[in-house]
Amino acid sequence: MRVAPNLADLRGDVWRQLVLRASAAPSTSPTQLAFSLLLIRMNGCLTCHTDCYRAMRGCTLCAVTAVRRFRGPDEELVAMFDQALVEVEGYLQGEQPALIEVVYD
Repeated sequence: MRVAPNLADLRGDVWRQLVLRASAAPSTSPTQLAFSLLLIRMNGCLTCHTDCYRAMRGCTLCAVTAVRRFRGPDEELVAMFDQALVEVEGYLQGEQPALIEVVYD
């Protein structure tokens, strides 16, 4: 979430509202967890390691690049966030396993 303020102005108003909503939520809320999961999936964070180019550039620049490169509309990002929110809430309630390993292309 520390990189979220750097992402707010990269796309349209729908994206900005999502970033502001996630940033304003409490730090352990499902909203922030879902937003983090969205970014983890977009950026491919699970395959990042200290010797890779992405890690050397840093998380903020990697996230900025991933958000800029996303070719879909902002509404698609919101739909991806909504899906991540459903998954996080289900996981927190013990209803389904964590799906962090699923990566968006």
